[in-house]
Formats: sequence, C-alpha cells, structure tokens
Amino acid sequence: MRKLRTTEMQRLSVEEYKESNKTPLVVVLDHVRSLYNVGSVFRTADAFRLQGVSLCGITACPPHPEIHKTALGAEDSVEWQYFEQTEECVQYLKNQGYKVLAVEQCENSTMLNTLHLSPLASHLKKVAIVLGNEVNGVQQSVIDLCDGCLEIPQYGTKHSMNVSVTAGIVIWELVKEHLLYS
Repeated sequence: MRKLRTTEMQRLSVEEYKESNKTPLVVVLDHVRSLYNVGSVFRTADAFRLQGVSLCGITACPPHPEIHKTALGAEDSVEWQYFEQTEECVQYLKNQGYKVLAVEQCENSTMLNTLHLSPLASHLKKVAIVLGNEVNGVQQSVIDLCDGCLEIPQYGTKHSMNVSVTAGIVIWELVKEHLLYS
C-alpha cells in the first residue's frame, strides 16, 4: 500500500465545490465559543459537501485566523450565514422545509445508533442539526423549537463530547443514511 499524494486525490476546486450538488444537511452552531471548533465544523462540512453552516449568537464568523487554522480554507468553500439568535435560525430553516434536530441529551431523544431514515420520509430531503455551546449545550428555548433531538450513546464516565467530534459523528451518520436512501 502507498499513501496517496494530495495531487492524486482529484479534489474539487473551491469554484467546482460551490457549483456542485450538496448533501441537504445544514449544521447550526448555537453559541459555540471555540473558534477551533467552528473551523473544524467547516472542514467536516466541506468533506461531506454539506449545504451549509449557520453561525449563531457568540459563534465567531470567518474570516478569522483561528477559524482558518482548523478549517484550512473550508470557510471559503462552505456556504455560511450568521443569525444573532439561534431561535431565528431554527425558524428560518423550518420555513425553508428543513427538519431541525438538536444534538443533545433530552427526554425522548433518538439514539443515533437507532436512527433509520425511511426512503419515503419527507424529512430526508432537508435536515439541520443544532450543536450547542461547549459548556451549556443547546439552549432549551432552541430545543423547544426543534422537531426532535438526537443523542450519541456514551458508555464511559463523561456525559458529553467535544463539539467538533460530535459534529463529525452525527454528520457521518446522517450522510450515510442519506446515501442509503438517495
């Protein structure tokens, strides 16, 4: 086996990326304070060619050197928008036909390992996930507006994971489900 060189991977240019078909998934960052987490989410969004990222509240916006440090330019390819209030963002996405799911530990949340999107499900077309602040998680007022909650099963002593790690896990599972039924 030989590791591939970057030039052998035939990656899209930023212009080709912007013109390409996207996975109908938006990531909403609800008051995420770490610019490195923001950059990492941009990079993951680029990797899976997501529809976009919504930055809300205190979440920093590009351009910013600390976002760029982990995004590595993905902040230039992935569409993004800013909302002062996350609730406004959730309502906007719902009005655009998105099923909005908070990623949070909630009563009656759906465990990610049991999530199976039906090929006939209308919500498969457009999904948005809301990821919360590193300390406080997703605001209750935002959860109240969401169509449901997803939770990642955890088996250790901690009750949470890093925002960017959580984003990667949930994005992959939703993209995988989308690929199965598209």
